[in-house]
Amino acid sequence: MNKINHIQLHKLPKGKKAIIRKFNREDIFLKTLEMGMLPNTTIEMIGVAPLGDPICVRVLETLLSIRKSEAEHIEVEILNEF
Repeated sequence: MNKINHIQLHKLPKGKKAIIRKFNREDIFLKTLEMGMLPNTTIEMIGVAPLGDPICVRVLETLLSIRKSEAEHIEVEILNEF
């Protein structure tokens, strides 16, 4: 049985990969769309700035830095890697 783990992007642990599933605000969707963050795209948490904001993620082969307040509105599904 597969358990689906949906969390907010900013809560994704460092080094983990996930699939973007949902944007909870249209303005966040439009802004991140311009950066290549599309639904069903694989994303990897690279790290968090020393004061906790912004976060750094890899989308495709590009590193992006986004605010934690924006990442809170992006839901992702954690990929189980074996």
